[in-house]
Amino acid sequence: MIGQVLGGRYEILDRIGGGGMALVYKARDILLNRKVAVKVLRSQFVHDEEFIHRFRREAQSAAALSHPNVVSIYDVGQKDETHYIVMEYVEGQTLNDLIKEKAPLQVEEAIHIASQICDALEHAHSNQIVHRDIKPHNILLGRNGRVKVTDFGIARAGTSSSITQTGSVLGSVHYFSPEHAKGTTAGAKSDLYSLGIVLYQMLTGKLPFSGDSPVSVALKHLQEDVEEPRKVNPLIPQSVENIILKAMRKNPENRYQSAHEMLMDLETCLKPERRNEPKLAFDDDEDDEERTRVVPAIRPDRDKGEAAASVPRAVEKKKRRWVKPTVWTAVLLVLIIGLWVTAKAMQGSIFIQDVAIPNVEKKPLAEAQNELAKAELKSEVHEEFDPGVEKGYVIRQMPSGMKVKPGYTVKLFVSKGVEMQTMSGYIGKSFNEAHDALINSGLKEEQIARTDEFSDQPEGTVIKQSPNPNDPYDPTKVSIALTVSKGKESASMPDLIGQTLTQATARLTAAKLKVAQENIIYKPSFQQPKGKIYDQFPYKPGDSVDQGAKDIVLYVSTGMPENAGEYVFSVPASPAAEGKPSIVRIVVSDAKADNAEFATKSISKQEIFNIPIIVTADKPATIQIFRDNALIDTKTFTYKDYTDAQTRPSSTPTPSPSGSPAPSGSPGVSPGASGKSPSPSPSGGR
Repeated sequence: MIGQVLGGRYEILDRIGGGGMALVYKARDILLNRKVAVKVLRSQFVHDEEFIHRFRREAQSAAALSHPNVVSIYDVGQKDETHYIVMEYVEGQTLNDLIKEKAPLQVEEAIHIASQICDALEHAHSNQIVHRDIKPHNILLGRNGRVKVTDFGIARAGTSSSITQTGSVLGSVHYFSPEHAKGTTAGAKSDLYSLGIVLYQMLTGKLPFSGDSPVSVALKHLQEDVEEPRKVNPLIPQSVENIILKAMRKNPENRYQSAHEMLMDLETCLKPERRNEPKLAFDDDEDDEERTRVVPAIRPDRDKGEAAASVPRAVEKKKRRWVKPTVWTAVLLVLIIGLWVTAKAMQGSIFIQDVAIPNVEKKPLAEAQNELAKAELKSEVHEEFDPGVEKGYVIRQMPSGMKVKPGYTVKLFVSKGVEMQTMSGYIGKSFNEAHDALINSGLKEEQIARTDEFSDQPEGTVIKQSPNPNDPYDPTKVSIALTVSKGKESASMPDLIGQTLTQATARLTAAKLKVAQENIIYKPSFQQPKGKIYDQFPYKPGDSVDQGAKDIVLYVSTGMPENAGEYVFSVPASPAAEGKPSIVRIVVSDAKADNAEFATKSISKQEIFNIPIIVTADKPATIQIFRDNALIDTKTFTYKDYTDAQTRPSSTPTPSPSGSPAPSGSPGVSPGASGKSPSPSPSGGR
């Protein structure tokens, strides 16, 4: 059963107990994510209608009750031939375990436990439910101190007729009442008698009645007085002993009349004014017909006169009495001898010898049927799934280990092997979701294999599975392979600035990237010559890019914009004092860049600096000359100066001065090439 899921929601985790009728397992309610207890009818009773009826009656009895001291029933179900009850799971131990470990218990602890049991019985009796099997094994002690009554397996409605017994009595012989032992109706007062025995055992550490056989114990319940608890444990207060003795009266009419009455007594028995109350006296058992009686002997000297007077008549009667008995005795002897002779003569032909049922479990079906046939027995085959037994082999038989008449039919439960499951579809689900579903279906961790690979699906999504959805599989042998997406594969964006389009495409291909034709944009540029890439968007060099990205944009230069001119200025610079070093720094602002440092140099004599500049109608060129960090000259050259130079090529135009006056001698200006383009570049910089 371990690992199975009942009703699609109760996962069996571990076995925690069992009785003659059922086994109890700890389980997890998958839907509500809580621990529950699942009671499962033993397999040998699944075809016994009486046991199934009793099992269902337990669920009905307990489900009718709602009380903090009664174990709650959550669900009842059946899966194939498995009948089960789902109930509240109580963390702790049974009262039987506590008695074995600590008995005799402290009086206060025993009274506390007995009061909660009595409270539960009061609720059950008020709902017309008689438990009929109160014993320490059926009392659960939670870790929070709460006492829970469970196992209503032989409970019945108080208004219903008693169950017909055929040579058997339901219940535990050490705890049931005298009327229970007689086989008569067990009512609410019978539960109180059993509770008295439980309280006796908690306080003394022993049972009030014991014997070599259940019958001897039952007779003691009927005939013998219980040993007073205070003789076993002198620490028991008289008030508590009175409760035990009253609850255990053999005559039900002299016990507590209700669980409420007993509960009131339990709640006050430890008060100081009651601890040393007088011992209760009982005289009800004098009229008990089950009690062993002493018959006084007849004295030989009694009524001698009357005996002497009747001698003549007695002698006369004695002479006539022997005739009839003698005749009947003779007739009876003749009949007995005749019957004995007849039986001996016919014994061989009438009485059939019993045969032993061979054990055929774990054998192939054909071999098992052959062995039964040799023993003159028939077989009836029932197939069921069993992962622990090979297909075609006998799981169990009913009955076994006994003798029967030839021709008896033995039930053989034969394995169909492992029940094949149908694989669910997990593609498109997250790996965690698929993993949890597989584990909840009973598979083990080592049966699930994961492989990761790049894909267009979100990271962590199952993109492949084996076996495929709806494929049958053996849950004991299958290996599930799940392929999980790592997301899109990424690459580092290469530096494409200054590359031709052919060179850039080759670099992108090497990085498993590509650019769409519509994302190649041609525009004028001051930065790069015609045919070279001057910008890339939105990914800069070194950025991570998903392979297959479709948003890579490349800007290709078509040359300088229209109405732009390029010149080279020859600018002289001198030190502060001839022969002594000065630091000269030249900063240029033009159509290509703003405040771009052209040169920084230490000079001891005048030097000429050739400075390339670009001007447009909207953007003149400005040259600033610093010496020892002090601005000594600023020169401005406009687009008009450029056009003038174009119309007078032999002349040497002079740039418009600004700031401080230029040093002696005007700088020379030489014209450069100019480029044409339909529109300005989207980016600047020198």
